[in-house]
Amino acid sequence: MALVTSLGSASGLPLATLLSSITASENAPLTAMTQQQTAYNTKLSAYGTVQSALSTLQTAAAQLGNPTLFQNITSTSSATNVLSATASTSASAGSFAVNVGQLAQAQSLASAGVASTTAGIGSGTVTINFGSITGGTLDPVTGKYTGATFTADSSRQPTTITIDSSNNTLSGIRDAINKNSALGVTATIVNDGSSTPNRLVLTSNQTGASSTMRISVSGDAALSNLLSNDPAGTQNLQQTVVGQDAKLTVNGIAVTSSSNTVKEAVQGVTMTLTGTGASTLSLQSNTATVQAAITNFVTAYNSLQSLSKQLTAFDTTAQTQAPLTGDSTLRNIQTRIRDALNTPQPASGTGAPLTMLAQIGVAFQADGTMAVDATKLSAALSSNLSGVQNLFSSASGTTGFGSQMSTLITSFTATNGPLKAATDGLNTTLKTLATQMTSTQALISTTIARYTTQFTQLDTLIAGMNQTSSYLTQQFAAINGTSSK
Repeated sequence: MALVTSLGSASGLPLATLLSSITASENAPLTAMTQQQTAYNTKLSAYGTVQSALSTLQTAAAQLGNPTLFQNITSTSSATNVLSATASTSASAGSFAVNVGQLAQAQSLASAGVASTTAGIGSGTVTINFGSITGGTLDPVTGKYTGATFTADSSRQPTTITIDSSNNTLSGIRDAINKNSALGVTATIVNDGSSTPNRLVLTSNQTGASSTMRISVSGDAALSNLLSNDPAGTQNLQQTVVGQDAKLTVNGIAVTSSSNTVKEAVQGVTMTLTGTGASTLSLQSNTATVQAAITNFVTAYNSLQSLSKQLTAFDTTAQTQAPLTGDSTLRNIQTRIRDALNTPQPASGTGAPLTMLAQIGVAFQADGTMAVDATKLSAALSSNLSGVQNLFSSASGTTGFGSQMSTLITSFTATNGPLKAATDGLNTTLKTLATQMTSTQALISTTIARYTTQFTQLDTLIAGMNQTSSYLTQQFAAINGTSSK
């Protein structure tokens, strides 16, 4: 019997074509399922795009719902060589005359000179106290006080270091001081060029009059003669820089600060003093930031509208629809957002009450988008910032378009929100569809395999019958030919 190498080739029957038609017919349900799967995945992707757009809108709304946005104050100094300033959310607009008479500085003390930084000096303990000097007279040449009183700062405990054979040189004492951060002092060695040039200089790590040092030494006389220094008693060190507070006036009111960073002399303002002299400190509401935030919200809303229009469009010419055409989830979200933006806010706060967005130049257009009248918005911010603040935010977070929109959009994208429910439903459908496709594919494969076997058998059978017919025909022809002869 002839070997069948191609379906139908042995029998001459169009079995391959017939099997191909049967395969296409059997695959029709699977093709439909594949198309459904593609449509569902496209819709799922569309929901993801919507969620991203909603997230952007929610962020913009949350910014407007935060009351601190409207308390943004910019500070300007008329003399930056005298001071600079930053304002916090508790600052209020205003103008202040500031006159800096004295900058804060840290005290420095210098020892008498020694010939070598590596020669031993003496051993003992060195204790440093911080406090204030009052009364007495300071000799500007010797840097020493007469008749002064030292009052220790009770908030700072005295700190002690030990000087022994391991560190009793000038450089060793310097290093021992610098290694102990609790001392609050930085030590350096200055060479003054004399015959005994090396002088140990001690500088307080903090500025201010109350950071003046008193140094007591217990031990060898040489160590005591080098370092002990009591502003109210024996002074073996020369004061080269006086520890002093910053002194200034704000609108004529005297202010003292131990640091050149002056906080709350003006409420909510931190001034950094850089020199002496007069400056006008101006604090103004930063309405540009608020205007940018409102414009950003409108842009985010319009982006959502544009995306929604694209995802719900229907092409009448091609008779094709977008992934979310007729989708109730997106339609309901759009409706609720627009309704919320059209619901008046309660009139509250100082100034003229503002209850609708149109009052500040933000209005809906015929196509459903929003537009900003920049001139009208700028005027509202300049004349009634508190009213604009109440229009968008509140301390409770329950009123104001910004607060309400942020809460509303969060509910759309939450785990129990409509978008999550819609995507969960699609994912469940896709999972069921995948199971159906697997079982359908298995059934189709079994059916086609059965037809293939049957057609192969038929092809073989017909081929054999054709061979038998041909053989018999030849035999009959041969018999007839013999008889006639």
